Amino acid sequence: MNKIKLIRITTVPISLQILLRGQHRYMSQFFEVIGISSSGKALEKVAIEEGIKTIQVEMSRSISPLKDIISLWQLYKIIQKEKPEIVHTHTPKAGTLGMLAAWLCRVPVRMHIVAGLPLLEATGLKRILLDFVEKLTYTCATKVYPNSFGLKDIILQNNYCPASKIHVIGNGSSNGIDTSYFSTEQVQPETIKKLKGEYKIAIKDFVYVFIGRLVADKGINELVTAFNVVYQKHPSAKLLLVGPRESELDPLNNETEQILKNNPAIICTGFQQDVRSFLAVSNVLVFPSYREGFPNVPMQAGAMGLPCIVTNINGCNEIIQDNVNGIIIPPKDAFALENAMIELLDNSEKRERLARNARPLIVERYEQQMIWQLIKQEYDEQLIAALRYQ
Repeated sequence: MNKIKLIRITTVPISLQILLRGQHRYMSQFFEVIGISSSGKALEKVAIEEGIKTIQVEMSRSISPLKDIISLWQLYKIIQKEKPEIVHTHTPKAGTLGMLAAWLCRVPVRMHIVAGLPLLEATGLKRILLDFVEKLTYTCATKVYPNSFGLKDIILQNNYCPASKIHVIGNGSSNGIDTSYFSTEQVQPETIKKLKGEYKIAIKDFVYVFIGRLVADKGINELVTAFNVVYQKHPSAKLLLVGPRESELDPLNNETEQILKNNPAIICTGFQQDVRSFLAVSNVLVFPSYREGFPNVPMQAGAMGLPCIVTNINGCNEIIQDNVNGIIIPPKDAFALENAMIELLDNSEKRERLARNARPLIVERYEQQMIWQLIKQEYDEQLIAALRYQ
């Protein structure tokens, strides 16, 4: 008996590889899984690591009507050929193109994960256009899955689709977290020693860490400004910025660039495949993003026993409970960020209490196997519902 066919689509292959790691292999027990994304080494790795068929379709992350029409046509042809029972999309552009193509092909189950809404920072005609595109995506989907309760509220407030079409899986998250992988027990003392030597981190140093893209939307301008003040008061402080630059999409301001250039305590490591050792050498995660869906980084840090400073935005304020496993501050507020950073540096008793709570809360609410089982259950329920109406 042939397995039911499931197609997963993301705009860029690193989303298939990193954000959904392990999920494809798990689902392959029950479905014939095909991954579709833009070309790249990450897509090749998905095929090997997850053991699934992959197909490349170039998709632009920016607004590009001609390229988008070409991508839509390619997706349409692939879906027509493969005839899947389920198409499940993730990330904005793949969501729009994938859901539209699946709708045109009359795929019975069309599921879209909302893992963030970049349009929230847009204004004017661009916002009007992005609102229309978002509504189009949800109209073509049979079910919409915001990966946080905050995102669900935003979708309903903006009337993107009716409440009956929306469901949050579990406590949120698109993939949960492998808490056996993100554990301090998985990082050897020799690895920590080597990393500290490479980046000149002394035993007395207090290390803050940020993991993610180094762009304005992630709050990097505020973080660098705040840390510069912290460093003047506490010369033993260091800041690890772990992630790639994307200056062409969302550049940092000139003042931030100057501080990055001149402050020796700010260490830019670039993209890192394995971030566990960077979390292991750190004391506090700082994650001052403007907008998120359901961020993996605070879950990863929490599983590694780190207290987190995050902004009061959806996703972050669900993973972190204020003064329980971290501190929640307003977004775009460098002064509040500075105060929180100094508080956790100076107040070791509070920092250790937050750290003790960090891992148990993540294990209880976001264990990966539990999330995968809930997604599988959703596939089964949606297939049954689709057959009922055929």
